[in-house]
Amino acid sequence: MPNLVISGPPGTGKTTSVLCLARDLLGDDYKNAVLELNASDDRGIDTVRNKIKMFAQKKVSLPPGRHKIVILDEADSMTSAAQQAMRRTMEVHSNTTRFALACNTSSKIIEPIQSRCAILRYTRLSDDEIAECMMKVITAEEVAYEDDGLAALLFVSEGDMRQALNNIQACHSGFTLISQENVFKVCDQPHPMVVKKMLAACLEGDFVAAEKEMNGLWNQGYSAVDCVGTVFKVCKTYDDKQMPEAVKLGFIREIGLVHMRIADGVTTKLQLQGLVAKLCKVTQ
Repeated sequence: MPNLVISGPPGTGKTTSVLCLARDLLGDDYKNAVLELNASDDRGIDTVRNKIKMFAQKKVSLPPGRHKIVILDEADSMTSAAQQAMRRTMEVHSNTTRFALACNTSSKIIEPIQSRCAILRYTRLSDDEIAECMMKVITAEEVAYEDDGLAALLFVSEGDMRQALNNIQACHSGFTLISQENVFKVCDQPHPMVVKKMLAACLEGDFVAAEKEMNGLWNQGYSAVDCVGTVFKVCKTYDDKQMPEAVKLGFIREIGLVHMRIADGVTTKLQLQGLVAKLCKVTQ
């Protein structure tokens, strides 16, 4: 097994896949030969000098061709000094220890470490993959559900398996039934059907109706970030027959510009009203 840098969105099983690989490679020696740390908590140079270096120096009897494994989750949170110190440890103990660094953004890992590792890039999980795993959990735990509830879980999870499972647990604990209404209550996100009505009004150029739906979301207490994020998710999955590709691209462009302004701190209701006006203008 080479040294690894594994990058990808949260909830895609980066650390879990390495743990499974380590258990398969090491078998009964797994407990003594694997060190797992969350680098977002243990991210200083002292952690590298004490925990990681001491583990790399530890003598462990392993089968031929097997190595000790250090697994660092959220490795992109480590300080630059800690990464420099770890690079030296990787060099000195390369014959006995392998490193697996899981991160959300691989560019935050210093180049000397990246050059010593094989880089794996994980993408978000597909809806089919998440649905398959959710059904296994729901069936095993005998959770009551409705089909629209599962569709809502897929919508809010956005390819994040961890979030999908957490939402199932929260919804079951709070309401016992996985339904569309209960899922959006638990996740506290704008209802996509309301957003879809708003986009339908924009397609018809009806600013008054569209602005009424957006005001309803704002008055319910949703932030500008929540609103524009849901508008984008609904827009990109909108039926192509009802929204031509050219119009959809125009909508996404305007949504992106507003999202950029909101991310810069301009989180006012006026931004959302301006977005509605821009979307209505796209169709003209």
